[in-house]
Amino acid sequence: MPEKWVDWNKTTRSKDYRGSASFATFMIIGPTCFFLGILFAMFPYDFPLLWTKNPIEPAYLDQLETHLKFLHQSPPLIARMLSIMVGVGFLGFFIKLFRASESNMLFDGASLVLYLIGVGVYIANIVKGLRFVSAGIWHAEDFVSNVGADGGEVVLGREDSLKVMAASNTILALVLAGVLVLQAGQWYAERKESEDYEKMEAADNKKAASSPAGAEKSSKKKQ
Repeated sequence: MPEKWVDWNKTTRSKDYRGSASFATFMIIGPTCFFLGILFAMFPYDFPLLWTKNPIEPAYLDQLETHLKFLHQSPPLIARMLSIMVGVGFLGFFIKLFRASESNMLFDGASLVLYLIGVGVYIANIVKGLRFVSAGIWHAEDFVSNVGADGGEVVLGREDSLKVMAASNTILALVLAGVLVLQAGQWYAERKESEDYEKMEAADNKKAASSPAGAEKSSKKKQ
């Protein structure tokens, strides 16, 4: 990888190293936990669609559809706050990956890939599904399941579409959990490297003190 992207001389003990204790890490973890909290709040609605074998009542689908309409038709401030939180996460990644070390490329680079996958799932599946729910296309008289009005785009039925949205929420939760796991892995790797460095430093000091030159220096200090 070109040196303009990776600083191979930078280590976890460098002054300009942006590791797990940097503010940029909190810019990544904060939005990730924020979105996981939203997905956790959606789990009671998604559970009957994916994780039970009981037949789904039409009344439940009506209730879920009303809830999703309320979410999608919320004031523009809510959507802007979500966009800001997504942007904060990207900003944290860009800060950590600027003149990145090898550790940054491994952990933060992989975290950025997962973050991008999550944003893609959100835009392609969840936002599109919310638009369908808000438009009420399944209640239109000319709606034909699985066939678009012009024979082009395939549109699933109401139950199948809601199941796709619930599955997308689950995928998004797993992807975001992966981001947290990678950030925790970076912290653990830094901790182990610091412990190994301290052990090596202590061993070198002990070896230097036990050598004849070190013993002579220590005797002079006592005099």
